[in-house]
Amino acid sequence: MNSPPSKSEASSGFELLDPRIQRWVWEKGWTGLRDAQERAIRPILAAECDVIIAAATAAGKTEAAFLPALTVIANAGEESGLVIYISPLKALINDQFGRLDQLCDALEVPVIPWHGDVSASRKQKFLKTPRGVLLITPESLEALFVRRGSGVARLFVETTHLIVDELHAFIGSDRGKQMQSLLHRIEVAAERRIPRIGLSATLGDMRLAAEYLRPNGADSVDVIVSDSKSQEFQIQVRGYVVAAPPNNAQPKAAGDNEGELAAQSSVVGHLYKTLCGTNNLVFPNTRSNVEFYTDALRRRCEADGRPAEFWPHHGSLSRELREDTENALKDGSRPATAICTNTLELGIDIGAVKSIAQIGPGPSVASLRQRLGRSGRRPGEPAILRSYAIEHELTQHSDYSDRLREGMVQSVAMIQLLLRGWFEPPNSAGLHLSTLVQQVLSVIAERGGAMAPALFHGLVTEGAFAGLSQAEFAALLRSLAKLDLISQDSTGLLLLGQKGEHFVASYDFYAAFASDDEWQIVCDGRVMGSLPISSPITVGMRIIFGGRRWLVVSVDDEAQVVSVRSDPGGRPPRFDSGRPSVHDMVRKEMRAVLGGTAPVTFLDSIASRLLVEAREQYQMLHLDQRQIIQTGALTNLFTWSGDAENDTLVLLLKGLGVAQADNEGVTVCVTGSELNRILDALLDISQLDNSDLEDLLKDAHNMTRGKWDWALPETLLKKSFVSSHLSFIGARSAAGECLRSFGHG
Repeated sequence: MNSPPSKSEASSGFELLDPRIQRWVWEKGWTGLRDAQERAIRPILAAECDVIIAAATAAGKTEAAFLPALTVIANAGEESGLVIYISPLKALINDQFGRLDQLCDALEVPVIPWHGDVSASRKQKFLKTPRGVLLITPESLEALFVRRGSGVARLFVETTHLIVDELHAFIGSDRGKQMQSLLHRIEVAAERRIPRIGLSATLGDMRLAAEYLRPNGADSVDVIVSDSKSQEFQIQVRGYVVAAPPNNAQPKAAGDNEGELAAQSSVVGHLYKTLCGTNNLVFPNTRSNVEFYTDALRRRCEADGRPAEFWPHHGSLSRELREDTENALKDGSRPATAICTNTLELGIDIGAVKSIAQIGPGPSVASLRQRLGRSGRRPGEPAILRSYAIEHELTQHSDYSDRLREGMVQSVAMIQLLLRGWFEPPNSAGLHLSTLVQQVLSVIAERGGAMAPALFHGLVTEGAFAGLSQAEFAALLRSLAKLDLISQDSTGLLLLGQKGEHFVASYDFYAAFASDDEWQIVCDGRVMGSLPISSPITVGMRIIFGGRRWLVVSVDDEAQVVSVRSDPGGRPPRFDSGRPSVHDMVRKEMRAVLGGTAPVTFLDSIASRLLVEAREQYQMLHLDQRQIIQTGALTNLFTWSGDAENDTLVLLLKGLGVAQADNEGVTVCVTGSELNRILDALLDISQLDNSDLEDLLKDAHNMTRGKWDWALPETLLKKSFVSSHLSFIGARSAAGECLRSFGHG
């Protein structure tokens, strides 16, 4: 056993921890607590306020919350005290169980991971004596409310703290709104306010995190941001050029021509040369790209007679295959690099990695920072990011995206914003009324019925869905009744309708977010993982899955099972979702990069040349002075705005009779309308007020994005969609700027 810290090393907060916890800290060989861990002890022990602990990945946030929270539990006695830890990922629950089990065993405090892989007997033991630490996802927590009914209050009555991990991952989503509602419902069941602890990366405006953790009570949240010194970054953007087709022919579809494959092969070559022999993470953005790069890198290993060093990790793989990758990274006895989606972006313990590779722009600046935080954890090591930008050689057919090197410039803009410490603030204004539908059904199921005023008070007035009037809530209930999701008896009590009972009885009910139906991929009776049903699946199709190549040998439509065998000729399946939404600040930074003259120091020679080309095109098009370019029947609006602003502008243009408008990222492209008609529409948009918006959206379609949006009345569907996906202020501003650049307005 290591010697305990000296009095000069030991903190005053450390002395307040349970002696057995102090002993555990000494045995870990710690010489002292980190700053956030020290500062969190007193407010968590006092349990008089909510706390947010914000620190970089692997900075000890978990221990900062649990050391004092477990001290409270240890002092509560053998039959009382419960800490509920809520995680966005089942894998994080398993990871935290491994970290807490030894410490809690010394305290004689039970730790209960709660998900589908945990035995029923273990769950029953907790239900009989709800004490200790409960590790659970929002979906499993929802299931407890629905299944335990009136008995749920007994489960939560002894709760001392509610810990929400990866807080920033919840904010601004349907699932995050569900989490807010569940936190409130736990307090209603316990009949008291329970201290909440949010664990978050130091991303963006922490005020938003406080407002999310305790709605209408952010001023009472103690926000503890780690003072640890900032990481040293080593960053490089590497450029690759896709050769143009012979004779300037029209290019084939992306990924189907020799130039595209040659550029990707060059990226594979550099990854292989740079990453072999060390642990790393590679983020190629999509699951199909994960499969492609894993397969290509494994083939390089096979050709060189090396053991496999490259492992796939994405949400469609089975738990077994994902855990193989995680264990390879944690093993330490051999090098391993994971080719992954955002499944390895959050705080699963995978040990230290040397570097991060990002192929194409990251989903967001915040996501890029999360990923980079995985690197450089060892003392004295920098965090290393290599960003790979694949751009097309310019031809007479090149569009504005290629001419301005949109992907590479977006990567540069995101990195520059990251280095300045800016991150996208989450959209906390969304109403997420789809989730309100789920919560209405859940509360009725939990209580065996509910009166409308009580539902409104619990879910809207005091709950997570503020911003809805009583009249609007009544319209929602009428819509649910019309769809037979709820019914009402002679006393006014709301009950589940026949369809409502059917939905609530389904396991799928507990998730607030929508997911595609999945096909199981099976080889010799072993489930390899799954693919969304939207993928075309036929016998004889060759696919890449799990980093290997397969031939589809049979398809069972009823069971949704695809049987495969090993095959050397597979191609990546097309089953990826659309590109992430780009924030307004990123596009404005892109314009600043293009309009600048200073060299960008973290570009390699090819990327530097590509940036010079992009800047020349920017000047040639006079985009420093104009934002509207007409070419034949096409009119391109260079708004330099984010996707929420561009999407809103598209809807408003269509609402004003402009024939066709599309958000193409760097531009909004309008076809089929005369320039004067477009200018008139932009002028109208720049002068809109909120009372005009509903009329302009009357013919808008495809607003059903949330899982329960189909159950909303039309007015609330539009209101919910607008609050989460559109930016009218930004669209009005973009319209005005375009007009001014054209000499109007």
